[in-house]
Amino acid sequence: MTTWPNIYLQDSASPLMEQLILFHDHIMLILMMIVTTVSYTMIMLFFNKYTDRNLLEGQMIELIWTVTPTMTLFFIATPSLRLLYLMDEINSPTMTTKAVGHQWYWTYEYSDFNDTEFDSYMMNKENINELRLLDVDNRMVLPSNTFIRMIVTSTDVIHSWTLPSSGVKIDGTPGRLNQAGLMLNRNGLLFGQCSEICGTNHSFMPI
Repeated sequence: MTTWPNIYLQDSASPLMEQLILFHDHIMLILMMIVTTVSYTMIMLFFNKYTDRNLLEGQMIELIWTVTPTMTLFFIATPSLRLLYLMDEINSPTMTTKAVGHQWYWTYEYSDFNDTEFDSYMMNKENINELRLLDVDNRMVLPSNTFIRMIVTSTDVIHSWTLPSSGVKIDGTPGRLNQAGLMLNRNGLLFGQCSEICGTNHSFMPI
């Protein structure tokens, strides 16, 4: 039996993800309108026998099919650019957390609190209270309703620190620090995985 989260986005855990879900629904509405209009037009052309050999131009319909896509792109681009700006905006974060990707585990550093550092490996044993291939031995703990600066890097190959329910996906590149803003507006246990094909055990880097 297919459940709704398997065919839709995860429940949001951050204001950014809420906006991304709304933007997704907005785009899907526009897309369904376009598909419906084009399908109706094609069906009408296939199944009617009306022809007009003297029709050489139609300035009104040409104006309509030029202006309509322009307006459609405007309604798509405006919220998209707003979201891109919000995703890159980082203003005076309360705390900073660093994730370092290795083959194939994560190391987390809380540099604001006496340089706390620990490794996070996937759980190998089967346990009914844990999700298979998604739970780790040392979980990363973050406060809710706090603006966090997430810094991600790597020591070997390119990894990607991804937490779908918070709308965050940051590439970890060797020799480079990438950062993103993160705020969690609900408490709970969130799961993520490395989203970069980083080697044979790529699928065993849960977050």
